[in-house]
Amino acid sequence: MTDFQLLLDLHRPAERQGPGGDAETRRALELAGLDRSRPLKIVDIGCGTGASTLLLASELDADITAVDFLPEFLDELQARASDHGVADRITTLKCSMDALPFAEGEFDVIWSEGAVYNMGFEAGISAWSRFLKPGGKLIVSEITWLSAIRPMELQSHWETEYPEIDVASAKIGILERHGYSPEAYFVLPAHCWLDNYYRPMQRQFEAFLKRHSASDEAVAIVEAEQNEITLYEKYGDYYSYGVYVSRKLMM
Repeated sequence: MTDFQLLLDLHRPAERQGPGGDAETRRALELAGLDRSRPLKIVDIGCGTGASTLLLASELDADITAVDFLPEFLDELQARASDHGVADRITTLKCSMDALPFAEGEFDVIWSEGAVYNMGFEAGISAWSRFLKPGGKLIVSEITWLSAIRPMELQSHWETEYPEIDVASAKIGILERHGYSPEAYFVLPAHCWLDNYYRPMQRQFEAFLKRHSASDEAVAIVEAEQNEITLYEKYGDYYSYGVYVSRKLMM
């Protein structure tokens, strides 16, 4: 089994594949000020197993397209949508986020929690703009420095993992340069990382290692995930996901 398949096996059962929370998704929803008087067309890009997709489907009168390149995650999403009674509002699409097949101006809302880093923030928000109606809303979360000064150990780690990490003012500037008007910003609190993502993952480690006979590859994945957790526990005051709410300008 490849490292990718092992990672998929570890993360597929999880409610979330990254930091987040229902309360925080609701907060972003309220800050976006979406028009609830009419049906909306929404795309959730990099949806994973659908934590945000399911909440949007339950809160809005919306036709939601949930996009992920992993069919295993989409299968989980469909099963959960049926359990939540919202399957009729969600269409899944197996597709890479950098090759989306949508029409120009197709969506009222583009939503993406914790996924745009796969393309890079600037590349993602720039490429997706054409699918958004003028006046439509972009809600995207992105790993963000919370201070202009940070420990060298942390700086070195993120320069390797994701060189586009930056402070919120830089991310807001990118949005402005690509035709968006930023409307709101907030930071995911620690419980979105620890209680909602890392602790559930840690509880899966023992069973995961048992399923894979504690192979060297499985052990290495657990060690890498634990190292990431330890880094956040040590330096979580310096970084988080920032949630950016923006409106596409009329051009």
